[in-house]
Amino acid sequence: MKGFHTSRKIILISFSLMSFSLSTAWSSRLPTQDIPKMEFDNSTLEGRLLKIFKSAQSEDDVKLARSLALQHGGASISALIRVMKDSRFPDNSRWSATFLLTQIAGKKSAPVLKQFLNHPNWLMKVASLKALLALGATEYGQEYARLLEDQSLLVRAQALENIRHLRLKDYAPNVWAMLYDEENYNQVEGRYRRGDLIRTVILTIGDLEFNEAKEPLLRMVQQDRYNDIFREMNYSLEKITGRNPPSQGEKQIVRRFWQRVAVSFANI
Repeated sequence: MKGFHTSRKIILISFSLMSFSLSTAWSSRLPTQDIPKMEFDNSTLEGRLLKIFKSAQSEDDVKLARSLALQHGGASISALIRVMKDSRFPDNSRWSATFLLTQIAGKKSAPVLKQFLNHPNWLMKVASLKALLALGATEYGQEYARLLEDQSLLVRAQALENIRHLRLKDYAPNVWAMLYDEENYNQVEGRYRRGDLIRTVILTIGDLEFNEAKEPLLRMVQQDRYNDIFREMNYSLEKITGRNPPSQGEKQIVRRFWQRVAVSFANI
């Protein structure tokens, strides 16, 4: 196989996001010249928030914006979405605005966050994925699966975490396919080596109880070439098969255990 070388409580504010159509709240291809000029009217809440977010250079600045947004709840939504979609705001402000939107709007923010999964900026994709995970948004599994093939390693890793922690078993085949994608491996001196992402992929396969991976994993766990992911394979095989290997056993003892399991399955 070539690829192998290779709570904080959410505050619920009673308001409707219906007043913010997606055409107003979001435009993934909005050119810079079409973005409203940066004007901050300190007599309005939106103007004060935008001014703070635009000049935020420290954690104290972000905390000030956060305190103001939470104090006014739903009235802050339009400013938060504008910060999220406007690249002229600092990344830390856009990141913070994403989670403030989630905290203020709760589940009602999910459709807006979903739109940001198509954003050209990897940071906004990761922020939206994390926010949707915090909301327990299982309805966007197809989007998470699509992002397993994103150009950004960080986006792929967060999409994988969403699928794993939300237990989206329907997308286990998509996770398994990541093992065969060279982009998910570390290339060192011309050779592909398995890293943290591949280890998480193997663990996720177990958590999702992907039975189709049973036979390949039973073969792989016997081979020295996969020693670097032995622990992860052992974990996943235990989850998939329901069998418990010796907890304190040497590697060879554990391998013999899985060899016997493989034979028992072959004889069924």
